[in-house]
Amino acid sequence: MKFKINDSVAVLDDDLSGTITKIEGSEITVATTNGFELVFEAHELVKINQDKLMDRSLFSNASLESVLSDKESKKRQNPPRVSTKERAQPAMEVDLHINQLVRSSRGMQNHEMLNLQLETAKRRLEFAIQKRIQRIVFIHGVGEGVLKIELQYLFKRYENLKYYDANYQKYGQGATEVYIFQSKPS
Repeated sequence: MKFKINDSVAVLDDDLSGTITKIEGSEITVATTNGFELVFEAHELVKINQDKLMDRSLFSNASLESVLSDKESKKRQNPPRVSTKERAQPAMEVDLHINQLVRSSRGMQNHEMLNLQLETAKRRLEFAIQKRIQRIVFIHGVGEGVLKIELQYLFKRYENLKYYDANYQKYGQGATEVYIFQSKPS
């Protein structure tokens, strides 16, 4: 790959990116986003397509409070309680760990991985509703809790379901169970 000065690049085997400042043969000096100048071999770098990077100015006008209030504006009604017998039925499991959804997450940015996980969860939830599956467990892992919070916002948009932490002995803290209230077929 041919590199030029001022190209945006990412390091293949490290979580570093930056801009090329100097090229001497196969050695390329990169000014990282953290302010360091590091030297790499050309085969250790990959060019970043600037068109695909998300424009940070998209979110500069929206405050955190307005984004949260938008997400919470569609309140759901409290459905009837779920009996223990109904909860004992086998549940459909959906593992949302990124390594279960794609062969390699190399080159994917965090927001791309999160969007893929949320789209997968929405598709599986719609499938369960359509096929009249009452229980579905989303395995999201513990991590920083971003995916869990986003899943809760997704679930709040549906009136016919209830969600809660899944069985701790089976899944630990890294799973959320959804119970879908099915109306009787007419």
